[in-house]
Amino acid sequence: MENNKEMKAIDLREIIQTIWKQRMLFAKVLPVVFILSCLYIICIPRTYSSDTTLAPELDNPMSGGTLGDIASTLGFNLSDMQTNDAITPLLYPDLMDDNQFVADLLSIQVRSMDGEIKCSYEDYLKSYQEKPWWGDVFDWMRSFLPKDEDPNKDANIEGLENSPYLLTQDEDNIMEMARNNISMRVDKKTGIISIKTTAQDALICKALADSACAHLQAFITEYRTKKAIIDKEYYKQLTEEAKENYEKARRLYASYADANSEVVLASYRTKLDDLENDMQLKFNNYTAMTTQYQAALARVQERTPAFTMIKGATVPYKPTGPKRMIFVVGMLIFASILLSLYVTIKK
Repeated sequence: MENNKEMKAIDLREIIQTIWKQRMLFAKVLPVVFILSCLYIICIPRTYSSDTTLAPELDNPMSGGTLGDIASTLGFNLSDMQTNDAITPLLYPDLMDDNQFVADLLSIQVRSMDGEIKCSYEDYLKSYQEKPWWGDVFDWMRSFLPKDEDPNKDANIEGLENSPYLLTQDEDNIMEMARNNISMRVDKKTGIISIKTTAQDALICKALADSACAHLQAFITEYRTKKAIIDKEYYKQLTEEAKENYEKARRLYASYADANSEVVLASYRTKLDDLENDMQLKFNNYTAMTTQYQAALARVQERTPAFTMIKGATVPYKPTGPKRMIFVVGMLIFASILLSLYVTIKK
């Protein structure tokens, strides 16, 4: 029982001596790991990153009250996030899951830093993406394998012609690449939207960040003003109809008055008064519709949100990935740990 209770202490000196005795093994393995790590990481294409931040105007009908005070103690600014809109700023990053939003970004025109590439972003992802040499080897090997038939390749569904919601496998892969290169994030405390983009060219990276920001602003503006624009178009139609009716009544009154200017019969005078009253009613209706139309125009302007650009996208001057030095050092440390465990366990 006493022997079972005895705890055997780990002798670090003995472990260090054991590892030191196997220093020649480290001297053989670590240079090989260094060379292989360098050869691997050099083949990985360099990427650039750019980011931009903006603060959208929010419809803030409530100040938060007691609930806002409680939320503020927990680190949330509830007053900044309250809005009458169904789509709150917290849902803006989910727009990247929508195929239509990504398809609009794929259609933007991009240009490389050296000016040799001028095409759409979709064509850039298809034809101008650099790959490590083993990626080309795998693509060459896959070309000999039988390909599964894509059910959406020749699909012709009414109402979905050229729709981003009916994609082939290649088109879906392109959209997935775009989603991986564009990320949106919303700060829950301040409501500030951050957009970060990644590309293999510095200028394309900036253009992608600017376009993503512009498309997001256009989406928010369209959503916020959609109801007001519908009302504006409705009152515009009513105003045009009221104007047309007034013009008809005015011409009818004028022609009847000119044709019977010397007639003194009461029946003619009565009809002239009726035409004048009808013209006046239509004019009043036209004036009222014009007022409503002007108010609808004002509501469109009122609902149009303003955006404050906090940080604009810049052209990065150095790549952000991969971190070659960190990768090589990390592989050397990892190999050293494995070798140390190996010689210690073997001893």
